[in-house]
Amino acid sequence: MPNFWSRLRGQLFFQICALMGIAFLLVFAYTPMVGIIIAFKNFKLSSGIPGFITSEWVGFKWFAEFYNDIYFWQIIRNTVVMSLLKLVFTFPIPILFALVLNEVRRQAMKRSVQTVSYLPHFISWIVVSGMIFSFFNEQTGVVNHFLVSTGLADKPISFLSDPAYFWPMAVLSDIWKEMGWWTIIFLAAIAGVDPALYEAAVVDGASRMQRIWFITLPTIKGTIIIVLILSIGNLFGGGLGGSNFEQSYLLGNPVNNGVSEILQTYTLKMGLAQGRYSYATAIGLIQSVISLMLIYLSNYFSKRFSGIGLF
Repeated sequence: MPNFWSRLRGQLFFQICALMGIAFLLVFAYTPMVGIIIAFKNFKLSSGIPGFITSEWVGFKWFAEFYNDIYFWQIIRNTVVMSLLKLVFTFPIPILFALVLNEVRRQAMKRSVQTVSYLPHFISWIVVSGMIFSFFNEQTGVVNHFLVSTGLADKPISFLSDPAYFWPMAVLSDIWKEMGWWTIIFLAAIAGVDPALYEAAVVDGASRMQRIWFITLPTIKGTIIIVLILSIGNLFGGGLGGSNFEQSYLLGNPVNNGVSEILQTYTLKMGLAQGRYSYATAIGLIQSVISLMLIYLSNYFSKRFSGIGLF
């Protein structure tokens, strides 16, 4: 049996890759967590790095201040509603799209549609927001031009400034950008289904819908649940790879601020714009704690009712 060092030499490439991943997490994920301490201190930038240690302890002062903030309930409502809307509408669509693509028999068309659908994932939200501004501009946007010229609207609609349109635009743009990317995971899961099951179902006279319902969906149930748990854990961050922060920051403006302001943008405003680092850290920590609770709860209920969980 090879000893430890000979096995290590045989796996040298993979061990280096693993070490690079661990180093990345240590530098960019765990080391910055030391800064959480200033959420419980009266930290001022003028005190420099030593201020992390020497600043006065204030306990839960900043958490209480945020709870008493006049914008507290508005920000919580916006964060929760926007996150839930994106989860409800963006989670099932990649599954449905994968099921439809799997039924396409012409491989060339299937690959073309799949490629076109996941390309938007590689476009940054900066570019996407620019496209949204171009398409939905009240004066020059092609959407308003089409609606008015065809008589579907009496006058141009303020898609970009009317608060009523912010959440629908955030959800629809998220679906367009991320649907194809997450479809890849479900298509990969469907590819692992034993073809003999489909052949047996065809012999028994099962229709296409019955094969999807009784073979495909139960087989990929584990993948669906794992992705759902991850989405719930990242609910306040944007769910399936989307970004609540970038959408709210780029598409938000003073007119729709009442629905576009969320925890992440408020944290940025308090931290970088107003220099209230301790207060901003406390707000960010609240979001992190809630996200941690969500992933534990979703994992617990998933294991309880389906027997499938992350840990």
